[in-house]
Amino acid sequence: MMSLSHRLLAAVVALAAILWPLLAQAGGTAPSPPLAAAFGADARSWLQRIHNAASQRNYQGTLVVTAAGTMSSSRMAHYCEGNQCFERIDMLDGQPQRVYRHNEQVLTLWPAAKVARFEQRDVVALFPAVLSGSEEQLFDRYEMLVEGADRVAGLEAAVFLLRPRDGHRFAQRLWADQGSGLLLRADVLAPDGRVLETAAFTEVTIGVKSQSESVLAPMKKLDGYRVLRSAPQRTGLDAEGWRLATPVAGFRQVSCVKRSLDATGDGERAPSAEVLQAIFSDGLTHVSVFVEPLRADRHRAGAAAFGATHTLMQPLGPFWVTVMGDVPLATLKLFAAALERTR
Repeated sequence: MMSLSHRLLAAVVALAAILWPLLAQAGGTAPSPPLAAAFGADARSWLQRIHNAASQRNYQGTLVVTAAGTMSSSRMAHYCEGNQCFERIDMLDGQPQRVYRHNEQVLTLWPAAKVARFEQRDVVALFPAVLSGSEEQLFDRYEMLVEGADRVAGLEAAVFLLRPRDGHRFAQRLWADQGSGLLLRADVLAPDGRVLETAAFTEVTIGVKSQSESVLAPMKKLDGYRVLRSAPQRTGLDAEGWRLATPVAGFRQVSCVKRSLDATGDGERAPSAEVLQAIFSDGLTHVSVFVEPLRADRHRAGAAAFGATHTLMQPLGPFWVTVMGDVPLATLKLFAAALERTR
């Protein structure tokens, strides 16, 4: 799905066990034993196929994300040359925006405002990737069920359900291309079975020729743009005087950085502020904890939801804490309650 930290920092938008029928698609039927066997007796092997396809295959297509009654679409291209990874994303709705990525170097362009922002980002599992930790970590918290077959973007897909073993996370239904393993669609599901958010290719071509220069060239030609740079400093919660007094079951810290934000996407300058961001993962989804100085003139406590993404905002002494993730609000409250200042 879309980057959690990007949605917050760029200001774009501020589970109990689930029983599902074997095939929930309209008009579908349960797979026969031979069909299920064709997907492999060990469904876990598909997770690695999906992960490898997302990172090692060349593909391009149109990606549509729907959540909370809204839809956004983008044109996405992904290329690999050895251990080098290149991506280009063109937003097709709303304010023109383009994103280019070469490994961990990310450039975001707002052509109308003539603003460009360079960032160094940890590569986390975003659609169409799945794994963001070890398989064992994921299967400690989710059960993977084979659901059958379907078609997405004209391709034959194997369908799986990742069902949570507790109420701290949401279920996800995955559609993977039978030929390549590339993830074609992912739904995040509420405990009552409602689809909270969907990311899906409406058309995709797998195995395209690499066009790395279509990514590298725009990253070098920024004449006329006001160029901003966000250079995160790797750190740790303990090094910054923080800790989670009580770990949230199933989540491990995978990243912690400090960064200064000095501009918004529309080109307006904002007061420079240092923000601490710690990212926690359960192997499938992420929770970000942001800590910054409290500003009473602009900070308002509360909670919000947009599709599967929940956000909790509250003061903690002279600090402002924002917890965000594609998890139930109750899970975010556990993170907020466990966060403590140690100095």
